[in-house]
Amino acid sequence: MKVLNVISLILVILGGLNWLSVGLFEYDVVSEIFGGSTEVGSKIVYIVVGVAALYALSLFSKVARDD
Repeated sequence: MKVLNVISLILVILGGLNWLSVGLFEYDVVSEIFGGSTEVGSKIVYIVVGVAALYALSLFSKVARDD
């Protein structure tokens, strides 16, 4: 389970960095790699990062217990 937590955290961080580049520079790294935001590869990446973010929501209870 710890491996899944780390993978989820990495994906959420990468997704956040992509949004940072969109906000600051209007440059979407994912769509640049896959040839556009409507391409299948881009959509898969967006979905995987979104699922990782949903999974990361479950980590809040673990963080609250550690305090």
